[in-house]
Amino acid sequence: MLDISAYPAAHKVSLAAVPSDADYQRLYRQSIDDPHTFWSEQAQAALNWSRPWKQINAFDSATGHTLWFMGAQLNVSHNCIDRHLDLRGEHTAIIWESDDPEESLRISYRQLHRYVCRLANALKARGIGKGDRVCIYLPMVPEALYAMLACSRIGAVHTVVFNESSAEALRDRLLDADCHTLITADESVAAGKHHPLKLQADQALLECPAVKTVLVVERTGGRIDWVAGRDYWFHEVLRLAPEDCPAEPMNAEDPLFILYTSGSTGKPKGVVHSTGGYLLQTAMTFKTVFDYHEDEVFWCTADIGWITGQSYIVYGPLANGATTLIYEGIPDYPNAERYWQIVDRHQVNILYTAPTILRSLMREGPRFLQESARTSLRILGSVGEPIDPEAWEWYFNAVGLQRCPIIDTWWQTETGAIMLSPSVSSQQLKPGCAMQPFYGVQPVLLDDDGEEIHGPGAGALVIKGSWPSQLRALHGDTEGMTTRYFQPHPGYYFTGDGARRDADGDWWLTGRIDDVITLSSQRLGAAEIESALLLHPNIAEAAVVGYPDPDKGQGIYAFVTPMNGVSADEDLHQELLTLVSTQIGRFARPAWLQFAPALPKTRSGKIMRRLLRKIASNDLGSLGDISTLADPEVVQALIEARLNT
Repeated sequence: MLDISAYPAAHKVSLAAVPSDADYQRLYRQSIDDPHTFWSEQAQAALNWSRPWKQINAFDSATGHTLWFMGAQLNVSHNCIDRHLDLRGEHTAIIWESDDPEESLRISYRQLHRYVCRLANALKARGIGKGDRVCIYLPMVPEALYAMLACSRIGAVHTVVFNESSAEALRDRLLDADCHTLITADESVAAGKHHPLKLQADQALLECPAVKTVLVVERTGGRIDWVAGRDYWFHEVLRLAPEDCPAEPMNAEDPLFILYTSGSTGKPKGVVHSTGGYLLQTAMTFKTVFDYHEDEVFWCTADIGWITGQSYIVYGPLANGATTLIYEGIPDYPNAERYWQIVDRHQVNILYTAPTILRSLMREGPRFLQESARTSLRILGSVGEPIDPEAWEWYFNAVGLQRCPIIDTWWQTETGAIMLSPSVSSQQLKPGCAMQPFYGVQPVLLDDDGEEIHGPGAGALVIKGSWPSQLRALHGDTEGMTTRYFQPHPGYYFTGDGARRDADGDWWLTGRIDDVITLSSQRLGAAEIESALLLHPNIAEAAVVGYPDPDKGQGIYAFVTPMNGVSADEDLHQELLTLVSTQIGRFARPAWLQFAPALPKTRSGKIMRRLLRKIASNDLGSLGDISTLADPEVVQALIEARLNT
């Protein structure tokens, strides 16, 4: 497991007045000991409800089935837009930063209300109503947010598909969710290049006869094919639709969206999230975890095709009347200064991004930070994977100028919202430590025998009890949620992650359980070895996986990406092996260390470790769906290098 001694000492950070740690401890204890009072007070304070609840929660720990705010009604779109209009109607709701550095747009809450109502009426005019599924296959443009909020306004269930997914992946999701409506664009834009989104959609729709309506956003004006009677221009249906659309009262347990996510097998599963519980926890975590202040600009760098984007670009910020920034492009276009230019241009106060993105920018060198001030930044967030010490230090020292706390969050698509994170009230920050649970969340460590570990220790991370934004089901699989998440350790939600709790009671994530390598009965966390490799100043990224070894059970295989301009030679190879030996022990030295110009990642920055495991194991027959990779050619390059070793 992760050796926290490899991390630098805790940092002191001077902050403005924020809620004290004592306040957190008091509220956390109330959330566990008296959940009815706690959640009643929080729900009334955070959201508008059109009908109150009769019961807070009913949970079956054996099956994982849960209900929250039973009998209550509310509408997500109303909570994200309408209730802010009187006081914040002219305030900016959305800042859109185009791929083109010279183009951006600000949308007020009143403008957002008008666009969403018109689109909601346009959908209703085409027969879409409560419970119907609408697929959104769009780039990072404001229309994507309009579509999500319009669906929630009329009670339709949206499923957002990442805009770089293949036609086959889109087809599978359209069919599985039984969508009759698709919202897409003529093309998407990234790094100055146009990508044929409508063409991909048309290919998918050849096998989706149930889709009767396609709304097309005109992003570039590129040439596209057109099916009369099925295809409609997005801007034209909005222009013709009325601006008044009452929000549909929804039961708290009505589904809000289905989001497909790949598991360890690579087969997508449709995670279903509810209306009331999901919105409450995203709203609360946004406000409290990031200590959001009125009129601040919040920038989550994820894509709305992933849960991070849906929870912390759309629903969490807008439920709080915040200003949320969305960026269409990539981190290093036209150069590695782009992120910091955006921060300065729009005076971003809170930045929430992934360690993978940080490492990719860090490897470009300090000169790309020198032309930006970044003085608007107050909070820095991290999400997606345990952050290594070198990236943490660079983020804290170089980006945040040693004055911004780093909020290193842990959560999952299935949890819906943040589950573990530091508090901005903590004056001592431990680099790479997720630290403490959110209200109502009860993390537990289990040993190899499934017994709870009390006090300091390391093991499998599970969650006891339920929480409002917990997944409600896997779409179309009545037993899937129980089988996958609640049967491995009866009575607990199985996260699939390993963790460590230190002597202070703080939590450290150590990576996926299937990234734990058993080497001659010695259990090693992949994240621990990766952290050691990343301590080398010439290494930008590292990913470690296990592969079958006839003598030891598993061997250690490391994929390592050097910094730009660094020679991947035998000297560097030996230095890395020595570094692992020094930090962990000789037993942790990788048997294979493959230099890789890049690692296979999704556009949101998540490393596709299942592909690396297959390459390391020389299991190249079926790699599964790689359509969501930012650069699928990376996989072929790694395979060729593997075959030549």
